[in-house]
Amino acid sequence: MDTRYTPSTGWKEVVAPDEAQRFAGYARQFAELQARKSQKYGKGRGLHRKQLTAAWGQLEVLGDLPAFAAQGLFAQPGSYEVRVRLSNGGMDTTSDRKPDIRGFAFSVLGVQGDSALGNGPAKSQDFLLINQEKFAFPQSGEFVDFVVAASHGGGALIKFLVQRHGLLGAARQIAKTVKTFGRPFGGFAAHAVHSAAPIACGPYAVRVRLVPHVSNGAPVTQVQDDWNAEFSARLRQQDLVWDLQLQPFVDEASTPIEDASVDWPTPYTTVARLTLPRQDPAADPTLAAQVEAAVFDPWQALAAHRPLGDVMRARKVVYFESQKGRGAA
Repeated sequence: MDTRYTPSTGWKEVVAPDEAQRFAGYARQFAELQARKSQKYGKGRGLHRKQLTAAWGQLEVLGDLPAFAAQGLFAQPGSYEVRVRLSNGGMDTTSDRKPDIRGFAFSVLGVQGDSALGNGPAKSQDFLLINQEKFAFPQSGEFVDFVVAASHGGGALIKFLVQRHGLLGAARQIAKTVKTFGRPFGGFAAHAVHSAAPIACGPYAVRVRLVPHVSNGAPVTQVQDDWNAEFSARLRQQDLVWDLQLQPFVDEASTPIEDASVDWPTPYTTVARLTLPRQDPAADPTLAAQVEAAVFDPWQALAAHRPLGDVMRARKVVYFESQKGRGAA
């Protein structure tokens, strides 16, 4: 590894004195948003409401990993059953043609070790990945304000942005948002997805990504009316395979823990291989229902992979409130 990017255990989290109070406020705001949307669409999640595909597979942890990676789930080679949920990121159930964040969440089952929540053994090791290398906002507060305003429609969002940033600043924020949501997406089988925020890896800190194998097929170049159909068509024909990779924290300047809007420059190391064997997702409605009802939460994790940073700490509170709102907790 490039000596400029030597993995370090010198990371730290910075927790503001009012954080618990603020996060409780965020949870209340999301609970209200989720309740409004559930009245319209039926009971569901606050974000990533629209499940596209549910699938099952296997994660193979590799051996001979570097010290920063050989921790927790990746401490030794092994094979684990996996459940996958693909989704659109929005709070509404709308057309797949609409620009959106795309979510690739999966639970690794049968893990052994203490839970990141400190409430006994871990139920699973969950990874919640999106088609963006970094988070749209440095910390959770601005994201929550943006989402809550957007939940009331485009006019409310523009009004909020003008009040927050002024006319020119609002225009810049709108352009940034359009660029983020409108970024070309090559499909779930052929587009890399990222954690966008860090987790612990034993005494180290890392970000996570999934990189598709070329055998999955070429990325699509057209916006799809049905992302589930596009993905399922590939999966009915062949196994789909991804490399699970980690990139390490090296220093606060280049790989900050508390600023989720920075794309870390450190190189990735492949630590495991995710395989979805050939299957027809439409043929198993029971699996689809189970996955839709399941919890996918970065805090449903091993203590060795505790989520880190402001965005992840906010998720701990907000996701739990969301799970209660749909009867999953």
